Amino acid sequence: MRRFSSRRVWLTWLTGIGAVAVGLAVVATAQQQPAAHECPAGQTETRPGNCQAPSQTPPSIVDYRPRSTLVTPQHPVPKAKFPVIDIHGHPRGLTSTEAVAGVVSALDSLNVRVMVSANNTSGENLTKTLGVIAASPYKDRFRVLTGIDLRDVGPGWADRAVKQLEADIKAGAVGVGEVGKNFGLSTRKADGSRLKIDDPELDPIWQALARLGVPAFIHTAEPQEFFQPIDYKNERWLELSLFPGRAHTDRESGVTFDSLMTERDNLFKRHPKTTFIAAHFGWHANDLARAAKLLDEHPNVLVEVGAILYDLGRQPRMAHDFFVKYQDRILFGKDAFEPSEYPYYWRVFETRDEYFDYYRGYHAFWKLYGMDLPDDVLKKLYYANALRIVKGLPQTGWPR
Repeated sequence: MRRFSSRRVWLTWLTGIGAVAVGLAVVATAQQQPAAHECPAGQTETRPGNCQAPSQTPPSIVDYRPRSTLVTPQHPVPKAKFPVIDIHGHPRGLTSTEAVAGVVSALDSLNVRVMVSANNTSGENLTKTLGVIAASPYKDRFRVLTGIDLRDVGPGWADRAVKQLEADIKAGAVGVGEVGKNFGLSTRKADGSRLKIDDPELDPIWQALARLGVPAFIHTAEPQEFFQPIDYKNERWLELSLFPGRAHTDRESGVTFDSLMTERDNLFKRHPKTTFIAAHFGWHANDLARAAKLLDEHPNVLVEVGAILYDLGRQPRMAHDFFVKYQDRILFGKDAFEPSEYPYYWRVFETRDEYFDYYRGYHAFWKLYGMDLPDDVLKKLYYANALRIVKGLPQTGWPR
């Protein structure tokens, strides 16, 4: 039997044991609770256990657009606080000096100093694009990633691919990407089988990237819900109904979100000397613990923020803390080039604003909140991290 030096110590110990027991009981009780009551279709719960149908015909999901009565300070941010490198650019047609000038005009209005074209451009198309940029007055406003043709991987493919990669980097490409979403999903090898992300036949390419000192920018899979049944519990239902081709629910193929993530992580692990940029936060912005695990286990990996603002903006405190902790591992990227959409990113990253709209209603039916990131973190997100890992970027003239 345990002895105590005083009655006070004994009471303290007893109180502690009691608290633990109560805590365990609470946990056990919570685990034993039945699932919340769910009303039949067309009704909603008005009181616990009481379902009721509206007296008027309910609007469809696309027609219900309530006006908010919330009054809070608003701080739109048309231009980023610091100059930006967009690592995930898809500029439209850099085929003439006039086209380049048009893109630059939009970038100037946003304080985007450099756009990295991630259009998977290789060979003759790459040299033409680089030539147009070099002949314009804006040669330091753009950089270009080369592409890899992943079709028909088989005997002799790796030698040809590495030779083309070396030629493209020599011509002026600063990395590889965007390696598209079909990689792992639908791209086929020469023998007709699915090309897995961690296929050993691709190893010479990833090894060449390490030797050349340039990163690979890879888009793997799609949002997790795109692999789930398209029902009324799927938070991406509207998008998948508008664009049914984005769904990946063919269970017979054996390709799932998690299987693709496993293949991707195997690739990252097998090539620790190669720098990988996981596009779209690796599709883990909705699960920051999983994103942290990805970065913790793979020091050679960074993530970028293109097209996942809707997830960051609905968890501003957790996202803020994540960005502070992993401030050296996150890059700014936008994806689709629509100048009117960039200010939403600045507002989420730079302000403490509350409950404001996202720019595409079919992506997210919820509102956004500002993360209020410190200046030191903003600088790394906007340009410093990209300068560190992409050596071909203009290295001078950035704020300290």
